Amino acid sequence: MKPALRVMLCDDAGERFFGEGPCRLLHLIEETGSLRSAAAQMGLSYSKALRLVQHAEKELGFALTCKTIGGRGGGGSTLTAEARQFLERYEAYRDACVQTSRELYSAFFPGQR
Repeated sequence: MKPALRVMLCDDAGERFFGEGPCRLLHLIEETGSLRSAAAQMGLSYSKALRLVQHAEKELGFALTCKTIGGRGGGGSTLTAEARQFLERYEAYRDACVQTSRELYSAFFPGQR
């Protein structure tokens, strides 16, 4: 069995600030229009989800979400244009890492799955 590849970005102190969890959270924010709803769908507390977003924003140097007005809950969140662009680049990078990892695995372990 091929090992799973997890791609994450770390800050200068080696602390992870972006990976599959935050990526999924941003997609859910975009789908639901709410950080609170996205956190609930991932089984996270609102405060944990907010910390994930804030930590990533601090390291990236730009806002990932912005608040919206209206809706059933009185307001929500949506992704900024910068966040959408970053997410697109991150996913392309992740997919390239996965492909490269598969190729390397096949080169070093021919015939293995």
